Amino acid sequence: MNGPESEEPLLRRAVCPGSFDPVTNGHLDIIARASRLYDVVHVAVMINKSKQGLFTVDERMDLLRQVTAEYGNVEVESFHGLLVDFCKQRDIPAIVKGLRAVSDFDYELQMAQMNNGLSGVETLFVPTNPTYSFLSSSLVKEVAAWGGDVSHLVPPVVLQALGERLHRDR
Repeated sequence: MNGPESEEPLLRRAVCPGSFDPVTNGHLDIIARASRLYDVVHVAVMINKSKQGLFTVDERMDLLRQVTAEYGNVEVESFHGLLVDFCKQRDIPAIVKGLRAVSDFDYELQMAQMNNGLSGVETLFVPTNPTYSFLSSSLVKEVAAWGGDVSHLVPPVVLQALGERLHRDR
């Protein structure tokens, strides 16, 4: 039961979905901004069994928990399947997505319209901080694999994990 007679306050909830392989400062910027707008932010790590990531889903979730611990209202989970089903199961009415460029908007708008049509879940687009407008997990992995400095692009714990993983795999 919701309303004035309800004993529990209605929490504003949203989800920030992604593969986070690895989590970057750009991801963290969007998560931090969402955490100021919502009471609970679910960070949903996508499981794609057909793709082999650099980090396992459990490793990505662990890194995300470490780098979002300071926010206090972020819950890290994994999901497989449709994001709208994840939202329905947890009563989450909003998806928060960062947009880096117009090309992101074209794809994300289609996804937002599909998600809304399937379940009524709304998508909020947050423009990426210009500092991170070029940033992607794929670029971070590629630059790091070639020995480039990505220390300004990822949190320190992620930088360490990248170094260990890439050094181990050589």
